[in-house]
Amino acid sequence: MHSYLRAVGFSHIRDMDELDQLLSHVRKEPTHQHDFPHYYPSSSVMSEVLKDFAPGVGICVRGEYDENEKFHLEHYFPYLIPEQISVTDDVIINRRMDSDAYTGMCDDYHLGISLIFYLQNVVDYHFARLHQVNLAAPRPVALAALSTNGRILLPIAKSEKEIKQQALRREQHNKLLDAAKRGNEEAIDTLTMEDIDTYAMVNRRARNEDLYSIVESTFIPYGSESDNYSIVGSIQNFRTAKNELTGEEVVIMNLLCNDLFFSVCINRDDLWGEPAIGRRFKGNIWMQGNVKY
Repeated sequence: MHSYLRAVGFSHIRDMDELDQLLSHVRKEPTHQHDFPHYYPSSSVMSEVLKDFAPGVGICVRGEYDENEKFHLEHYFPYLIPEQISVTDDVIINRRMDSDAYTGMCDDYHLGISLIFYLQNVVDYHFARLHQVNLAAPRPVALAALSTNGRILLPIAKSEKEIKQQALRREQHNKLLDAAKRGNEEAIDTLTMEDIDTYAMVNRRARNEDLYSIVESTFIPYGSESDNYSIVGSIQNFRTAKNELTGEEVVIMNLLCNDLFFSVCINRDDLWGEPAIGRRFKGNIWMQGNVKY
């Protein structure tokens, strides 16, 4: 049973019989369906069936229809439809070993790490390959995430002058990262010294201050899955919605985390505190992405 079902409002699925009924409901009453025909030697049809149980929040069932139009389930996953483009970069798509699912990877210099996400629109990817779209070209990627564990933190108090200085430092830092990515040795040395200075500053202030009053946002790989992260991000906007089938309330937040914009959906029962614009969300997430082909 998928561990992130509760994030989209299905926290009370108790056994496989209830899960089978839910997936059957998704297939019988889909909100969207995307099909991709396999060609010789196979005559089956790959299908993605999506059912929204709240605006932009639902479950996707992926599988194949055989020659007799019988559906064979490959796997399923809960989803949140991304609300905006998060990054435009070269994207590498890899198939997972355990199922007919795919992950995407891109190097976003704002994060300083390779960003790995679960690919939502696999059928679009197969159509792009079929029509020989240049997959090596930079692609817009819209990101969204699910969470089963989170809490709300207060924002860090900053003056207008400090906000402007921070924006200027961020702009200069991004220019250095861009130069370092192109192999500029001077930029690499400057970034190394910045990291050393930052480490020393955090160690010094952490003796007398709470860590989350020093570190405004974080984006760190979490656990053994490559698309799971532990984050702290600033809430830019948020909304609540109810799962039309279970009545459970979910919270969808638009976050800014290390200069990366994305949305997060969490069950209201799993969220500690009251979300508000300007406050921060801290939690563990499963990152998903929709690549625009």
